[in-house]
Amino acid sequence: MIQINVALLNGNPELLTLLPSSTVQDVRTKVQRAFGKKYFKLVTAKNRVLVNFEQTLEEAEIEDGECLTALVLQPKLAATRGAFALWCHGDSATVTWGDADCGGDSSAVRNQLRGVLQIQASYGAFAAILEDGSVVTWGNAEAGGDSSAVQEQLRGVQQIQASYLAFAAILEDGSVVTWGEADCGGDSSAVGNQLRAVQQIQATLRAFAAILADGSVVTWGKADYGGDSSAVRDQLRGVLQIRASYGAFAAILEDGSVITWGSANYGGDSSAV
Repeated sequence: MIQINVALLNGNPELLTLLPSSTVQDVRTKVQRAFGKKYFKLVTAKNRVLVNFEQTLEEAEIEDGECLTALVLQPKLAATRGAFALWCHGDSATVTWGDADCGGDSSAVRNQLRGVLQIQASYGAFAAILEDGSVVTWGNAEAGGDSSAVQEQLRGVQQIQASYLAFAAILEDGSVVTWGEADCGGDSSAVGNQLRAVQQIQATLRAFAAILADGSVVTWGKADYGGDSSAVRDQLRGVLQIRASYGAFAAILEDGSVITWGSANYGGDSSAV
């Protein structure tokens, strides 16, 4: 038999006894029972993370008397109209369930979903940013689940935002890549040259708004959902923050004032206040 000490960062160690033929997954199962924690990663005394759960203890170079640390991970959820995605940064597994047409079935991309940092959801699809800055998408193709047309451009992705049926990704150079339904902001070609040094993106149901480094704003997508900000463009200077409703945007400026645009039915007209 092999004995292994496993400890949480803030707790006393547990002594686990296993057969020499046991796997890393067997260790994880015992850790789950001992500490009541489902999501964690195991780290050796040499600061090596055990990522291959199918390896035997010998293959993983775990010896009798080894000391492991169990780092507890915080699970995160994303949801489309009819499905969920659960992941933990630092864990190798992403779990999805629900309506397959809305991203509940991720089996086609399961082997690619390693090192997930963030998952964003549109109405019917998911987009995951990986540790290497690439993106994996799945779900309804018309809702952004198919990113094959822009896959080569999705490198160094820092952030993703979603509208109803489209996604917008900010790259490390401050440029933006979009895909999905054009009528929901999936086509940003009309403003592509303006999308430089982008800091933040927000989305209504069918439009996107990007804050640039100089405090100006670029919008695209369906005009009456906030995609056309021409009526307030000259006022959108020194923008610090933008929030979106179903069909309108509101921007807070450096002086504390607020500028709105988009559908009046969804807050696009703030003239009364």
